[in-house]
Amino acid sequence: MTNFPFLSTAQWLVVLRVVIGLYMTAHGATRAAVGTVDDFGGFLAAQGLPMGVLVAWGITINEIVGGLTLASGRFVRVLAAAFALEHGMGIILVHAPRGWFTVGHQSGGAEYSVLLLLCFLLTASTARVDVSARD
Repeated sequence: MTNFPFLSTAQWLVVLRVVIGLYMTAHGATRAAVGTVDDFGGFLAAQGLPMGVLVAWGITINEIVGGLTLASGRFVRVLAAAFALEHGMGIILVHAPRGWFTVGHQSGGAEYSVLLLLCFLLTASTARVDVSARD
């Protein structure tokens, strides 16, 4: 690794994919472990989504299994696009009404989710980049 500590762009894209995959796994696993999946389902139902609890369990399981699968490099485009869609809906339903800032001037705003949404879109769009390529 002659570029240490720097990686090529393609290698950094792999790092990003692994990190956001593990982030999604931790997000879903935490929701399941602390027992708030049904609460999440109740929120979804209150927003008018039919079978909110079933949908919440589907999202949670996808976050756990899909996050690990994304981190492993399989089904990257489909999973990254699905997670981008999930974050887009989260922005619309939860974060945008609370403003832009996550902390500080406001609480629970959209800024962090927008960044993650862009990371998922970048990951989906570059899924076939050659990791061995040099910049």
